[in-house]
Amino acid sequence: MVLIGILQKTAMSPLMIKTASNEKSVAVLDAATSVFLTHGFSAATTDMIQREAGVSKKTLYGCYPSKEAMFVAVIERQCASMASTIRAIQPAAGDIAKTLGDIGRAYLDIVLSERGVALFRVVVAEAPRFPDAGRRFYLTGPKVVTAMVAERLSEASLVGDIDIRAIGVEAAASIFVSLVRTEGQLECLLHPDARPSAEQIDRWVRLAVDTFIGRFESAKAP
Repeated sequence: MVLIGILQKTAMSPLMIKTASNEKSVAVLDAATSVFLTHGFSAATTDMIQREAGVSKKTLYGCYPSKEAMFVAVIERQCASMASTIRAIQPAAGDIAKTLGDIGRAYLDIVLSERGVALFRVVVAEAPRFPDAGRRFYLTGPKVVTAMVAERLSEASLVGDIDIRAIGVEAAASIFVSLVRTEGQLECLLHPDARPSAEQIDRWVRLAVDTFIGRFESAKAP
């Protein structure tokens, strides 16, 4: 009876087991992120990830069944973090230019970060051999951001702040995201040591916003 009592006191509860499991999964995912972004997908090995995470091979595969599954999980977590940041931005009522500016700066801060550029490079490099990874990145990253911009543009269109009837809200959102992203991302991809300042990011965003608003600003009746 004493032994049973001791075992009952020291046994892990379901919540403790779940927490420990989650902590190991996070450790594996953190390690996979570091290894993939440093070495690329093809050169990375599960042994590298295991050593980085400090877990057993059994634990590694208990969390993620394959290197491919780990890579997809890395992509989805990074994209989910970006989407969460942008989704948290509150629209400025009656000021679509400010709303777009806030979204644009948050987007570039993430896309042009060291990790953001590294992830983009790895995904693009592996897309021909691992098309599912490229598709997941597109659907959980750029596509989600475009959808959030489309929602803000739709709201602004309904109250007459902009006029996007000629091309539709989805096309307008895609144009804006492209205007924001293109020059800065291209510069960072082609110049690995480039680290744009906050002022440079602000200039890119203001140029994108001014160009977009200049084209689609609604001529409201006085």
